[in-house]
Amino acid sequence: MHARSSKRPQRIPPPAEPSAARREPSRPAFPAEALTVTTDALALQAQLDRLAAHFEQLHAQLRQAQKLAGLGATAAMIAHEFNNLFTPVVAYAQHALDTDDVELMRKALTRTLEQARVMRHMSDRVVGLAKQGDGRIQAVRLREAVVAAVECLGRDPEKDNISVNIQIDPDLEVRANENQLLQVLFNLVINARQAMLGRRGRLTVDAVATGDGKVQINVRDTGCGIRPEHLPRIFEPFFSTRQGGDRPETRGLGLGLAISRDLVEEMGGSIDVTSEVGVGSTFTVTLPQAE
Repeated sequence: MHARSSKRPQRIPPPAEPSAARREPSRPAFPAEALTVTTDALALQAQLDRLAAHFEQLHAQLRQAQKLAGLGATAAMIAHEFNNLFTPVVAYAQHALDTDDVELMRKALTRTLEQARVMRHMSDRVVGLAKQGDGRIQAVRLREAVVAAVECLGRDPEKDNISVNIQIDPDLEVRANENQLLQVLFNLVINARQAMLGRRGRLTVDAVATGDGKVQINVRDTGCGIRPEHLPRIFEPFFSTRQGGDRPETRGLGLGLAISRDLVEEMGGSIDVTSEVGVGSTFTVTLPQAE
C-alpha cells in the first residue's frame, strides 16, 4: 500500500495590494482660501474684460453722437440754404406758368435742375459725414478732404463774410481713415466759423510735408481767439467757451475737440493749438505722410 502524506499543501497568499500612496501620486493640498482667491480673481478679470468692451462700445457711440451733434449745428444753415435755393425756382416757375411762355418754362426747368444738383451735392456731403466708417487706414488726398469738410458746412462761408483759402498741394497725401479725417477737419472748420461769426474773417488751411515722414496741417482763423487760461483745457471733454449762444450754430457741447484729439492719435498723429485773443487761433494736426 502506498502511504498518503499527512502534510496538507500550503496556501500561497495573494500579493499585497499597493498602498494608497503608491496607487496615486501625491497632490499638494491647497487651502480653501487660496482656491477662493483664485476663483474670485478669474471672475474679476472676466468682469473687467466685459466692462472694457462696453467702454469701447460707449466710446464709439459718443463719437457718433458728437458727429451728429455737429451736423445738428448746421441743420439750420442747411434749411436756410435750401429755402434760398427753392425761392427763385418757385417764383420763376410760377411766372412761366402765369404767362404761358414756353421759352420761359424751359429756362425755369433748367434753373430747377441746376439748383437741385446743388442741393443734392450738399446733402450727399452731409450724409457722407454722418455715416459710420470702416476704420481702414489708407492714403487720403488731403486737399480733397479739406474741401469736403468745408462743403459739409452746408453754407457758403462768403455769405458770413468769411473768406476761405486752401493752400495744399493736390497730390499731398496722408495715411489716415478717410471718414475720421473728415470728421476732424469738419470739427476744426466749424469751430473756426463759429469764432468768426459777426465779423469779417479769413479761414486758411495749409499743409506741408515736414521731411520726417509727417505732414503738418494748419487750420487758421482770424476769430476772437482763446483766452490763455482756457488753452490748457481746450481738449478736455465737455469743456466749451460757447455755452451761452442764442443760436445752435453758435453753441458748443465741448466734445468736438476732445474727440478730434482721440481720432488723430488713433491715426498715429497729434493735435495742438496756439491762439491770441482778438487775433485768432491755429490748430495744427500732424499725421503720417502716405508713401
